[in-house]
Amino acid sequence: MSKQRILIKYGGNAMINPQLQQEIAVQIFKLQEAGFEVIMVHGGGPFINKALEKAAIKSEFVDGLRVTEAIAFAEIQKALIGEVNADLVSKLNQNRLKAIGLSGKDAGMVQAKKYQHRSADGSIVDLGLVGEITKIDDSLINLLCEAGYVPVVACVADGTDGTSYNINADTFAGKLASAVKADQLIVLTDVDGLFLNYPDPASIIRKLNEDAVKAHLGTTIQGGMIPKIQSCVQALKEGVKKAIILNGTKPEQIANYVIENKEIGTTLTL
Repeated sequence: MSKQRILIKYGGNAMINPQLQQEIAVQIFKLQEAGFEVIMVHGGGPFINKALEKAAIKSEFVDGLRVTEAIAFAEIQKALIGEVNADLVSKLNQNRLKAIGLSGKDAGMVQAKKYQHRSADGSIVDLGLVGEITKIDDSLINLLCEAGYVPVVACVADGTDGTSYNINADTFAGKLASAVKADQLIVLTDVDGLFLNYPDPASIIRKLNEDAVKAHLGTTIQGGMIPKIQSCVQALKEGVKKAIILNGTKPEQIANYVIENKEIGTTLTL
């Protein structure tokens, strides 16, 4: 029987805090020991903000998506691949894993085109070098997973004309999860799931189907949570069996959910 495959979207405070990075590495090792293949996709929001600030470039967001001018893209790529990806790979390797750093560019794994963003009023907003994925070749990831490596993927990719694009990490994770036929997509964030009345723990929505997502969009689901939830729903539509939002600042939730089947986080269903 082939191993179950889990794709973890890594982001938020769990990325900035070295202690949490360490604990997440331990969790991933546990998953591998339990017989799962693990792929990690990461963004780099806080690191990008810092890099742009240092370069005196203003950060601007539209509906949770970062506006990316050419001058900003150069800094974003440096932060994502040169800093975040490299550090993550080191951290995982220190914890008995065989992590390998990639971006969507490697071996032409992910192809993208310019993303046309439609705002709520129906107008098209130019987000600059923000891409949407057009094609994914899963052969490199399959090779690495079968050989026992943990691929750690940064969310940049090239278009057919060689233009490089920054891609929202949540969207990228959902698309990659379906392309590599992941059994589970785990999206790590800074909260325990989706709350009806944040931060009342009794108001966590444990299960959310597509209709409920539509009903909550723009009210309960807002800002950075929008692309997270939407990417989960899209991944499920494209064949991923399970999608869940967990709290990355409580890394033990990963093994609790995957190995012990505890009811935590917000699980998305169709």
